[in-house]
Amino acid sequence: MPRGSPRSFPRPVALLVLLTALLSGCGGASPTRSARRPAGETTTTASIPAATTAPPTTAAPVPYAPYAGTNAAVAPAGQTSEGRITTPDGRTRHYRLYVPASLTPGRPAPLLVALHGGLGTSAQFATNSGFDGLAESNGFVVVYPDGIGALPNGGGPQTWNGGYCCGAAARQGVDDVRFVRAVIDTVTAEVPVDPARIYAAGHSNGAILAYRLACELSDRIAAIGVQAGSLGVDTCTPARPVSVFHLHGTADTNHPIGGGAGTGVSGVVFRPARAAVEALATADGCATSPAPAPVAAVDPPNPDVQATTWSPCADATAVRFVVVTGATHAWMGHPSVSAAAASLVGEPYTGLDASRAIWSFLAAHPRR
Repeated sequence: MPRGSPRSFPRPVALLVLLTALLSGCGGASPTRSARRPAGETTTTASIPAATTAPPTTAAPVPYAPYAGTNAAVAPAGQTSEGRITTPDGRTRHYRLYVPASLTPGRPAPLLVALHGGLGTSAQFATNSGFDGLAESNGFVVVYPDGIGALPNGGGPQTWNGGYCCGAAARQGVDDVRFVRAVIDTVTAEVPVDPARIYAAGHSNGAILAYRLACELSDRIAAIGVQAGSLGVDTCTPARPVSVFHLHGTADTNHPIGGGAGTGVSGVVFRPARAAVEALATADGCATSPAPAPVAAVDPPNPDVQATTWSPCADATAVRFVVVTGATHAWMGHPSVSAAAASLVGEPYTGLDASRAIWSFLAAHPRR
């Protein structure tokens, strides 16, 4: 796989931005939240002492610190390269790799597989998420695979087969789990990677695929962190427990937090976000009498952010569901690529950085 010198990627053209915004989720239904709370769950509120607001539990609730253990992003100074893999179905698939300059030579580093939203691209998600800058400041490698397009040659706006979503990838039954496995194998053969710290992050359709990876690629993936997704497969029986961080806004109409048809073009009736979280908490064997580890108080306080955590779970895993009041479908904490995109998916919520919050959780949950 050739390695190039550092470079930046241009923003997507206007048409792709519009399409990306449309299928990055679908919505329209009013958000609702399940009344059922599985045993072993604690609820915390970021701005008010949790003991005064959370329902009674078997363990004292604790505040949520979204960026614990992380450094703020810095300017990327490492190497960007492009890679291609020919899959068994005859497709030539593409990915973008960023290796930060901050890595210690020869020392295995964490690997993050970053999955773009529906009709997005690797370059678009690299720009929108800012994961390269976080990788530089926190010492991890990040790879951005590309989905497949609907054109005969695989070109055009891209989607992932997460199960019930989305687009050509789902209709054609593309084996994206196998593709991601091949990407991981290729990267780890060239860059020293810690096998206990391989993670996946995704937005919308990419979040749906990340959930599928948790179910079907648990021998490689230690934890996933997603925004605005759901569980797209009917059965989730991971061979090993996988930690889960799920972030969702109450004002997301593209992929409604409570499920239902969205405002995008996929035509999918989405499943509720909480159903995905509960399914993984069950699969991870989360305890009925949790004892969550203390975390630092949020500073500054944010009354919009509420975190619910299932912990401990099997093999020291954890499952966390973070709901942000008023947040739209747009990737939180990062500017929209254009005014047109913001008009379709909403203005990004600025009070929480999705990328840094996801990395904070992932980095704290390696495979034990």
